[in-house]
Amino acid sequence: MRIISGKNKGKKIVAPNNLPVRPTTDLGKESLFNILNNYFFFDGITVLDLFAGTGNISLEFASREAVSVTAIDNFQPCVDFIKKMASQLNYTNLTAIKADAFQYLERLRQPVDIIFADPPYDMEGIERIPELVFSRQLLKPDGWLILEHSRAHDFSAHPNFYQHRNYGKLNFTFLVNMTEEGKPED
Repeated sequence: MRIISGKNKGKKIVAPNNLPVRPTTDLGKESLFNILNNYFFFDGITVLDLFAGTGNISLEFASREAVSVTAIDNFQPCVDFIKKMASQLNYTNLTAIKADAFQYLERLRQPVDIIFADPPYDMEGIERIPELVFSRQLLKPDGWLILEHSRAHDFSAHPNFYQHRNYGKLNFTFLVNMTEEGKPED
């Protein structure tokens, strides 16, 4: 893993082998951030990273100087690793919290600009994530929910569906909290 851009561009991140994670590939992460680069000024956004694992995505947002990044994972060694990396890289904009992602969404009160969710591919109930996010209005206007998932899931029928991108076994679905102007232009 490496940080692709921002103040720590090129920095390699070596996670301990004992973490039960499937980090987003560098190719997938680079593709994701190329898309986001066209829609967001990173230094003005707030981000929530659910099922953060190694913090790969959180660290990338923090390197690009997002206003705040909150990484949620229910495995304490993952949270500890993210905190360690945030400290080593002097990321005061990154907070890691041990919590169940679904319970965290149910308690969240402050809307954010981007929610990135990368649950285990075989996890049951991931379709609840968009339901919780949009029913509880957890995104700011024009905010994005990005789901990383296997091909077994299809969110294209969701009313906030914007687009789906496939990179081999890696799939991203983008759902947008649309304002009156509608969906973003491709």
